[in-house]
Amino acid sequence: MRSEPRSTDIAAHHATGRRGRSLRARLVLFISVTLVVVCAAMALTTVFVQRAYLLGDLDQRVTDAAARSQGGLQRRTGDARDLGFLNERGQPVGTLAARFDDNGAVLAAEVVTGDGRQQVLTAAQREALAGITADGSLHTRTVPGLGTYRLTALAGDGVPVLAGLPMDDVQRMINGLVLAEAVIAALGLAVAGGVSAVVVQRQLRPLGRVAATAVEVARVPLDRGEVGALTRVPDPDTDPGTEVGQVGDALNRLIDHVEDSLAERQRAAESMRRFLADAGHELRTPLASIAGYAELMDRGSERIEPGLAWRRVSAQSARMSGLVEDLLLLARLDEGRPLQRAEVNLATLVAEAVWDARAAGADHQWQLALRLDAPATVVGDHARLHQVVANLLANARVHTPPGTKVTVVVETAEADCVIRVRDDGPGIPTALLPSVFERFTRADASRTRATGGSGLGLAIVAAITEAHGGRIEVESEPGRTDFAVRLPFATHPSPTASAVR
Repeated sequence: MRSEPRSTDIAAHHATGRRGRSLRARLVLFISVTLVVVCAAMALTTVFVQRAYLLGDLDQRVTDAAARSQGGLQRRTGDARDLGFLNERGQPVGTLAARFDDNGAVLAAEVVTGDGRQQVLTAAQREALAGITADGSLHTRTVPGLGTYRLTALAGDGVPVLAGLPMDDVQRMINGLVLAEAVIAALGLAVAGGVSAVVVQRQLRPLGRVAATAVEVARVPLDRGEVGALTRVPDPDTDPGTEVGQVGDALNRLIDHVEDSLAERQRAAESMRRFLADAGHELRTPLASIAGYAELMDRGSERIEPGLAWRRVSAQSARMSGLVEDLLLLARLDEGRPLQRAEVNLATLVAEAVWDARAAGADHQWQLALRLDAPATVVGDHARLHQVVANLLANARVHTPPGTKVTVVVETAEADCVIRVRDDGPGIPTALLPSVFERFTRADASRTRATGGSGLGLAIVAAITEAHGGRIEVESEPGRTDFAVRLPFATHPSPTASAVR
């Protein structure tokens, strides 16, 4: 059952929403700034190139005007102040001309007016022309009342003369170009910004759904109670070909891990509850017997002999001690405590265990078979490995009827040694096979010592085998049950060495 969202969850959801909006805003801002920079660079480049072209054309026209003026003066017979060439046809409005003396002082200066006539420059206007040498270089000067001019002076073999043309037309063209570029850039940026905002919002929409899934999963109280199926990111948002899809796929894998961990936690909790209940029951039975016999002896009851009571108390104490020892052994193995390490010959160990089992179960048929291509030597704890074989033999003896044939085989494979305990008894129930190595698992539902046992024998076998780096397998059907314990060699023997031995 899902709980109501907590305030922290709501705050996290709002924070996620704010982060999503902030990300969209930053992306749109970044794209807009990039577009502004690109448009500004393109506009400035266009303006500078156009300005350079227009100024170059103007400079050429100024140079041509000075050359024409100089040629006109050479053909005229006037004095040093003669600027009559300005009357010639083809002189544009605003054309400025001046004459110099040998010292560079301006002798005469006139400008073509809008009505086609010449206007003499004032002293202040002439002052603006001072310092221009007749070497053909271009100059920019502001002439009071006339505006900005591009000027040059030529001497050569002819008469020194200065000519100039106004820059107003060029400046107006440049200003118009700047204005047009600005308007076009503004419109382009507005359109591009709007399109970018729509595209960014659309592209980030899957990321928003991924974030919403993460928020929904975060709302689930994972620390308590049973947890159902968690929400997943939709399949369209888990396309590994996109960055958002990779995030969505990674989040789904994370949720899968969380669900697996939660399921494992629930299984562990259930197993622990069952373990505690079974352990409590197993310990309660001998304790109750001991308490009962102690009470009878304390009362001095004549219904029971003191010797028999003490024997029963001792038997129940031994049963309880064995159970506690088994539980402690499992706890130590679970903690990963190191076992004693020494070379152990499995053939000898199994032979001893079979002799012990034959003495304890004379009503069964016991057989030992050694199929060794190499010495069955492993590195491990001799006592614990003996306990593995003894528990398997005890399991076969207790859970099969008298006359059952039990065959124990020791064989060597390519990478490990194998101990097989096979019997032709009734077999293990199919429903019990998956949990046969779990603690307190019994084939008999009753909890009697004779048929049910404590249910820890096979669990100890599995734990000790795993602690030695091995594994245990079981196959069972009516008339055949086969336990196989596989343990790694102490060293991998070579075929040549095996043949020599």
